[in-house]
Amino acid sequence: MSEAGGCRGCGSSVPQRAPWSLVAATAAFCLVSATSVWTAGAAPMSREERQKLGNQVLEMFDHAYGNYMEHAYPADELMPLTCRGRVRGQEPSRGDVDDALGKFSLTLIDSLDTLVVLNKTKEFEDAVRKVLRDVNLDNDVVVSVFETNIRVLGGLLGGHSLAIMLKEKGEYMQWYNDELLQMAKQLGYKLLPAFNTTSGLPYPRINLKFGIRKPEARTGTETDTCTACAGTLILEFAALSRFTGATIFEEYARKALDFLWEKRQRSSNLVGVTINIHTGDWVRKDSGVGAGIDSYYEYLLKAYVLLGDDSFLERFNTHYDAIMRYISQPPLLLDVHIHKPMLNARTWMDALLAFFPGLQVLKGDIRPAIETHEMLYQVIKKHNFLPEAFTTDFRVHWAQHPLRPEFAESTYFLYKATGDPYYLEVGKTLIENLNKYARVPCGFAAMKDVRTGSHEDRMDSFFLAEMFKYLYLLFADKEDIIFDIEDYIFTTEAHLLPLWLSTTNQSISKKNTTSEYTELDDSNFDWTCPNTQILFPNDPLYAQSIREPLKNVVDKSCPRGIIRVREESFRSGAKPPLRARDFMATNPEHLEILKKMGAASSIDAEDGLRFMQEMIELSSQQQKEQQLPPRAVQIVSHPFFGRVVLTAGPAQFGLDLSKHKETRGFVASSKPYNGCSELTNPEAVMGKIALIQRGQCMFAEKARNIQNAGAIGGIVIDDNEGSSSDTAPLFQMAGDGKDTDDIKIPMLFLFSKEGSIILDAIREYEEVEVLLSDKAKDRAAILKGKMIPSYIINSNPEMENEEQPSSENDSQSAEQITSSSQEVDLVDQESPEESSLNSQPESLSPADMDNAASVSPSEQISNPMENHETTSLDGECTDLDNQLQEQSETEEDSNPNVSWGKKVQPIDSILADWNEDIEAFEMMEKDEL
Repeated sequence: MSEAGGCRGCGSSVPQRAPWSLVAATAAFCLVSATSVWTAGAAPMSREERQKLGNQVLEMFDHAYGNYMEHAYPADELMPLTCRGRVRGQEPSRGDVDDALGKFSLTLIDSLDTLVVLNKTKEFEDAVRKVLRDVNLDNDVVVSVFETNIRVLGGLLGGHSLAIMLKEKGEYMQWYNDELLQMAKQLGYKLLPAFNTTSGLPYPRINLKFGIRKPEARTGTETDTCTACAGTLILEFAALSRFTGATIFEEYARKALDFLWEKRQRSSNLVGVTINIHTGDWVRKDSGVGAGIDSYYEYLLKAYVLLGDDSFLERFNTHYDAIMRYISQPPLLLDVHIHKPMLNARTWMDALLAFFPGLQVLKGDIRPAIETHEMLYQVIKKHNFLPEAFTTDFRVHWAQHPLRPEFAESTYFLYKATGDPYYLEVGKTLIENLNKYARVPCGFAAMKDVRTGSHEDRMDSFFLAEMFKYLYLLFADKEDIIFDIEDYIFTTEAHLLPLWLSTTNQSISKKNTTSEYTELDDSNFDWTCPNTQILFPNDPLYAQSIREPLKNVVDKSCPRGIIRVREESFRSGAKPPLRARDFMATNPEHLEILKKMGAASSIDAEDGLRFMQEMIELSSQQQKEQQLPPRAVQIVSHPFFGRVVLTAGPAQFGLDLSKHKETRGFVASSKPYNGCSELTNPEAVMGKIALIQRGQCMFAEKARNIQNAGAIGGIVIDDNEGSSSDTAPLFQMAGDGKDTDDIKIPMLFLFSKEGSIILDAIREYEEVEVLLSDKAKDRAAILKGKMIPSYIINSNPEMENEEQPSSENDSQSAEQITSSSQEVDLVDQESPEESSLNSQPESLSPADMDNAASVSPSEQISNPMENHETTSLDGECTDLDNQLQEQSETEEDSNPNVSWGKKVQPIDSILADWNEDIEAFEMMEKDEL
């Protein structure tokens, strides 16, 4: 990342369309001012020591790069333990990791601009000649679009940027005639077929020679990609367009970013980790700032810096506000659910989030950057390296460390923003650890286990592209670099793109699609760049005062089974700041902390202000959630008679079942099943409730098509096979952005698991009648006036005066099966003489899609047993399962003529399946809560 990019106004305002020379100059002013503040409060590292460390970095790079060139080139990467090259197909497959390898001398291309930063211009010129002579981009190999973009396309563009810079200086590269740019353009066109999707999101992989979908391509069948994979293209693709004048690259990258923005969860403004590239449905609905999402946020801010498009900044600020509200729990950054952002999604953090403090510096929010960076540094001091993942109590979760550079990146930016020599000492520690623990005769080897110090035969290209670049810049003076680094922005792979591209070949129309969706807090924009008057309020020891309470956070932490770890002493023995999500009015300690807020110190006052802001947000979030009640789909036909109740997601359009009488009718599948065009079987759905599949068009369009065919209601069934409201949050179908007053019928949403119950019933009984309502209706009301066996009524008081046929084997009142998360009532599929099951719906939780919104569990359909302890549920379900099985065996023996209901799956089998679901969900719930 380029520190120049963070400064769009430092105290004084920078014109919105300011020339980038002015922006860079303003950035330099920010950093110099910050440095002058800090040198007054801390002993600086001597120039001699900094030069010594800088020279040490140069020697380390020579060791890594030299061994790659000697033992591995032209292979993609060096295997430092066996001193040979890693060639795709000649080594055992490592899975997705190998998708970065395309037989295009990856490490050499990734290292091009590093050679120039380290003032190795002769080596750079030789490397460029080797690339032009030896590298082939037309290989029959399937590669990652994301990795190829940031490493190879970015490497070629970074190399080109510095090649033309050196040529202009008149000493080196005088023969150069944009050859690297032509290779980049060739590669760009090879990547374009990946964008051939309805959404504009690229396929995750592509064959360099054959593209997508062709039989020989061996790819193109994927449906999912990560958010970062689709959202980390704009810098490289826009730079390629600006360099060449071919606008198609920037257009495709912008379309992908626009789509991701449209698919954000609207109530939380967060995005998930994995998305379906065809439908836009979120596949993984957890959200954080680490793996799978990280560089999406980075590229929104940097796209604003490089391209000058305000909408990118507005989007970033909207996301950043959500991150600080929900994900940031200083010093931790914990993943949350996009629909329930107050609920953490996991109990560990991954190493890729180490880039985020550097991005916060670019944003200008220094305090949380210092806090998170210090926490990460304490983890490193404990394990020598940052484990791939570690828990909230700082235990190793994944022990590998592939020599990732993100922490060094953040260290560099914090030093540039503060001038605090503490960060030079941090960099010194990184150098010492690399030489002591990772250095081997043929390079530097990744750590297989940071706890044991064991190595892996792996040296990724990003180690040379990023690690040595950031470490050298950390210790280098301005005169040590042969060009002005402030004139460039860093990509996520630390490749350098010139800021003057912002005014070159501007042919892309800029449409602001942000403000209409989000009411932004103006204060969010005040923190766009480090302003020393705000960040360092007359206190040269500001950063040290933030770091000091975190010095022992790792060593003092002890393992615990909950996710809220902030019980450690962060400030001189005091308790950590009270968070609104943790507050309990019945806790005397919490009340005492509230009394002290604002009275003891400025820090307490700050905590108090944050607490109030969080409480306001929490209250607002709960109010939003209360506006989204679930609905019920109740199967009322034989042999269910109202005993099967499926919780359903409501729609923001059509008949409001909470204000109107329920809709009752038989169901029929629409043709086409997706309901995206005029129905070809209107006679089948006329006067019935139409079943339609999710996907391929807007919900409102489906509703209009079935309404025009004469349907009296609609049920949309999720097209993601296996999805279930057991583990997904409530889903609300939104309109299409147009006037939906013309839709008069009720529309409800069911997940795949719940929808399959209706579909299975149709296959078994053909005629299936359902009731669409705001909540489950009493079976007595449903069956009133009908000749129904008395065992179904279950001695309901409302039916006591109704005349019912007698039966010697009338069953007793049904047992109820419930769980804190179970939404689907059990289907009684036993004989008339067997006991029935009755369970009320409790919670609804459909998946997220475009236009999704969350609902509070407290607002979901109530359950008569919802106050039972979770720990008792497993026992109840198991006991009932056994009782039913015994009862079934007994009654079947006594009545061999019973055949009614025997065609369907036995109830004990259903109970066994659902018991497993209950147990799995409860385990997940324990992990989360």
